[in-house]
Amino acid sequence: MNATPPLAEGYEISADPARLDAGRVHHWLSTDAYWATGREREKQDRAIAGSLNFGVYDTASREQVAYARVVTDLATFAWLCDVYVDPAVRGKGIGTALVAAVRDHLRPHGLRRVLLATHDAHGVYEQVGFEPLEKPDRWMALIFEKPGVA
Repeated sequence: MNATPPLAEGYEISADPARLDAGRVHHWLSTDAYWATGREREKQDRAIAGSLNFGVYDTASREQVAYARVVTDLATFAWLCDVYVDPAVRGKGIGTALVAAVRDHLRPHGLRRVLLATHDAHGVYEQVGFEPLEKPDRWMALIFEKPGVA
């Protein structure tokens, strides 16, 4: 089991949906996340409503500085997505601590697997136990939208 990395001092992680700054999350994802560029606010709000959401917050200002979303049945499967750390706080281990907190939150539910997709952050996820699919040829996808369209 991978150890849980400490969260940088001055920050806290919460899964309380009432704390989310949905406008900020939408702005981050729709303007700066390659997988969600151009995503409409209404679509993002539906995604938040149908998911387990995690935020990282600056304890002094109470502002949200990072986000992660999990689509899950909390019984057999989860999909980790929309992991984003504000550029102003990157490099402090916030992303790694956030993903570890998500892992630790999901572990007691007895899920068989948690999946994710990433283009450029493999190292972050490997630090908390994610690894490439052993048999990727067994997986398929049904694509409704063209790549690059959130």
